[in-house]
Amino acid sequence: MSHIPILFEDGEALVINKPGGLPLDRPRAGGLCLEDYLEVLKFGFQREPHPAHRLDQDTSGCLLMARNPKALKRFSAAFEARQVEKRYLGVLAGLIEAEEGTIELSLSKISSAEKGWRMIAAKKGKPSVTHWRKLQVVGGHTLVEFRPETGRTHQIRVHAELGLGSALLGDPIYGHGKGAKRTMLHAAGLVVHREGKPPIIAHAPMPEDFLALGFAEPDLPLGTEIAPAPEVTPEVAPTAVEPDGG
Repeated sequence: MSHIPILFEDGEALVINKPGGLPLDRPRAGGLCLEDYLEVLKFGFQREPHPAHRLDQDTSGCLLMARNPKALKRFSAAFEARQVEKRYLGVLAGLIEAEEGTIELSLSKISSAEKGWRMIAAKKGKPSVTHWRKLQVVGGHTLVEFRPETGRTHQIRVHAELGLGSALLGDPIYGHGKGAKRTMLHAAGLVVHREGKPPIIAHAPMPEDFLALGFAEPDLPLGTEIAPAPEVTPEVAPTAVEPDGG
């Protein structure tokens, strides 16, 4: 990739359209990560922007970054207090009958030498809540809109498997990892309300690998004022990263 699209920008915030397959942190085996783009994402500011939340390596779409420590503290607190409106699109590997609903599970992390770590439903786990609705069905796959209230690790991936009975297409941990080069999850929309300032509103268009499966950009629900901002495409030297499904 030669650039990262900018979805929103002002004096304290930057929302980028993170490519699927790009990790936030440097992988143990080395390779490209978000850190390689921080210098160009300064856009003349003294400090490098810092992510205010996390997206899995495979997940594409809206990533909010703070341009100063005070903003980072406020944004992080907003995520923790469930004050951020988040909208995801996910492609299920199979079909589901229901049209919409809410998934509530307590999630906990387990690990083994054989399978590594993963999240499971457990009574003593942390609560997680995701609202969802079915949008489109193409070729045995289902496009689902997810609106998570909480932000647990792998929340949508686990909720797809356990709550909907079908893992996300390409998910190597909660599914069979086949059918796509990455786990098909996209952070499509983000709204952060700010005291005394206009809200941060960002929309990340449906990525090419979703479109290649035959899905179309869905209409946004009424009352959701998410609109794309002008795209800025800074030149960045590193070459493209290939998603590995991790």
